[in-house]
Amino acid sequence: MTQTFSDDLSGLLDDVEAPMVDIRRDLHAHPELAFDEHRTTQVVIDRLIQLGYEIRPCPTVTGVVARLVGARPGKRVMVRADMDGLPVAEERGNLSYASVNEGVMHACGHDVHTAGLLGVADLLSRRRDELAGEFTLLFQPAEEAISGAKAMVEGGVLDNNPVDFVIGAHVTSLAPVGLVATRAGIMMSDGQTISVHLEGKGGHGAMASVEGNVVLAVSYLAPRLSSVVEGLVYEGTACACSAGMLSAGTANNVVPRHAQLRGTLRTFTTDQKDQAIVRLRALLAEVESVFQVKCELQLNEGTPAVINNADVAASVMNSAAVVVGNDGVIAFPPVTPSDDVSEFLNRVPGCYLFVGGALPDGSSGMHHSPDFAIDDDACRIVAGVLAMAAVDLAARVA
Repeated sequence: MTQTFSDDLSGLLDDVEAPMVDIRRDLHAHPELAFDEHRTTQVVIDRLIQLGYEIRPCPTVTGVVARLVGARPGKRVMVRADMDGLPVAEERGNLSYASVNEGVMHACGHDVHTAGLLGVADLLSRRRDELAGEFTLLFQPAEEAISGAKAMVEGGVLDNNPVDFVIGAHVTSLAPVGLVATRAGIMMSDGQTISVHLEGKGGHGAMASVEGNVVLAVSYLAPRLSSVVEGLVYEGTACACSAGMLSAGTANNVVPRHAQLRGTLRTFTTDQKDQAIVRLRALLAEVESVFQVKCELQLNEGTPAVINNADVAASVMNSAAVVVGNDGVIAFPPVTPSDDVSEFLNRVPGCYLFVGGALPDGSSGMHHSPDFAIDDDACRIVAGVLAMAAVDLAARVA
């Protein structure tokens, strides 16, 4: 029966592509931040009801869980997509479907993920009477806050919807449409957020000194964060540590008493993470000594490394080749970005993959940047690969 689905897949994708792209553009124009994806949630529910899905209880205030049962017994497969945007102001003013929500943008492609999973829903529903297994579609909130997956798991989403496999995809502006990449084992880093509060004596700007000066201290600290991961490499990929937010001061002639640095630490193994944190504490001790300030480190909630099951990854790569051809599927080194899909992959065997989505003119921009953009054609690949992989996994006999 899987062969029938694969034979028909190209034509099925022709049928679902236009409505899928329309949804993607609508979602792109109306991005919503973590746990505030109320409109997105309703768009998803409305579409799934149209397609005949059972809407399951969702443990988070936003997000959707839905199920489709095939005609024959088989494995239970969960397909996951994230839904939230970022607090980024879009700078592609010539885009007909640019964000209308000021200061909010789908700057990482989650609009493609959501629309692509609705495309999967459409594909599966058209062949429901021929398919084996059960399919749970999970639309997850708050990936950018690295808290949505954990909230869903702690709310019982896997207990109430037990599955045998979990798969998902992330579009990337760094690869062309038609390229699919994944790997067995560690694929994406552990993402640990860090926060450092600096406290000094403060004073008059006209009589500022090094001693007790938190502005100088935080300026010294930020560019040295990379030193805490120096030499820490996993299969050719270096770990990373960087600052994303600095704050200090209330007036141009006042040396403040307080400053704040927030950033991220990206490592691949527990040993690397432990070593980096020891180095970070040593760096903060150096800052305290040089500038006579107090540094308080807070290790905020993070997300584990994304680790693909080797057997599932091999199956997914074979399924992807049906859509993009053997030359379109590659294995690649681990990467430093993180994704909280790891919360599911830590509990259920599965595979996460990247799908190319770069604009052909090379203007896609970097993820999380104001000029980020993805080719609509990536929706077709996301939907086709995930649907084919889900059908193949569901039809497995062992």
